[in-house]
Amino acid sequence: MENNTSNSSNRVLAIDALRGFAVMGIILLHNIEHFNFYSFPTGAPDWLQSLDTHLWDMLFFIFSGKAYAIFALLFGFTFYLQNHNCERRGEDFRNRYMWRLVLLLGFGLINSSFFPGEILVLYALLGFVLVPVRKLSNKTVFWIMLIFMLQPLDWLKVAYAAIFPEARPEQMIWSLGDVYPGLRGSSFTEMVRQNLETGVMASLNWAWCYGRVFQTAALFMLGMLLGRLGLFKLDENNREKVLGFWQRVCFYCLPIAVILFFTKDFIFGRISNPFLKETMETILNSYYNLAFMLVIVSAFLLLYWVNKGKVQKILVPYGKMSLTDYITQSIIGSFIYYGYGLEMHLYCGTTVSLLIGVVFFLLQLAFAHWWFLNFKRGPLETIWHRLTWMGKKH
Repeated sequence: MENNTSNSSNRVLAIDALRGFAVMGIILLHNIEHFNFYSFPTGAPDWLQSLDTHLWDMLFFIFSGKAYAIFALLFGFTFYLQNHNCERRGEDFRNRYMWRLVLLLGFGLINSSFFPGEILVLYALLGFVLVPVRKLSNKTVFWIMLIFMLQPLDWLKVAYAAIFPEARPEQMIWSLGDVYPGLRGSSFTEMVRQNLETGVMASLNWAWCYGRVFQTAALFMLGMLLGRLGLFKLDENNREKVLGFWQRVCFYCLPIAVILFFTKDFIFGRISNPFLKETMETILNSYYNLAFMLVIVSAFLLLYWVNKGKVQKILVPYGKMSLTDYITQSIIGSFIYYGYGLEMHLYCGTTVSLLIGVVFFLLQLAFAHWWFLNFKRGPLETIWHRLTWMGKKH
């Protein structure tokens, strides 16, 4: 079995390919959603409407809530790698890492100017959770991660709904629907203003109300923990351990995902209290997405390692420049679908938007392959790296 780490950069190529797969899923979803602008043409023939519905359901089934979860898991693993490398050199990565998060927040705010549903701002804020846990034992990190993963805030909401069944607390103070006038209008500056003033807060509000805050923080810790245990890197010395672990993950998580998929709607249909129903939807959907995501991750990595990445390695360059991929998606996607640009939301249903997304992905993939023929890091990754380590030769 070949070592899946690049000799030149000590990168885990299977993880780069997995990250590329997640970003691919994100771009396809964003395109059919018109980058969170739910405005679609009407009057399409019945066959096209049927195809639109089936494609929408299929893409959401595969990627919704899972692609972002993979992204979060690998964020934690990247932290582990950087922190571990610093420790080996006798350095403390804490201050550099916090500065790195501030830089990520800047990238996120730029991205938010174009796309009100982006996640970099959330990652930059939640990334600080790794600072206090980075030196804790594996067992302690595991228990903290598990508590976060169980959605403790929402279980408190369940208790509140049981004690006060008539209560209907308002959770969404900001709504992404509030930025629709800016997305629909022809003024670029007005779109940016609304996205920054309302879109950022609406996105964070949604993440807080629908379980993404606790789940994302937990996935950061899980990624760090899996990195510590050496379970993302395969070599001859740990082959049996790593393959066995991911086989067990797939074996246990697949039936859990199937059971939750077929039972959660049955449970929701028998809850009459709207607030309780919404809360239980958040809890069970987060569990389902977690289980399904782990099935995808385990299947992807096992297939990569067994076949030595013969097919999936095409995604490696794409995954190595995921920050560039993600932000350019937002910039170009907003121009394609929003009012200040081509206004394609007026003409593109799910099928056509998916085709645009596929072409968009293939162009980004080709660019990534060309770029890494001449450069070590992606364009925005280079800026992020240099600013992170400014003042130090690295």
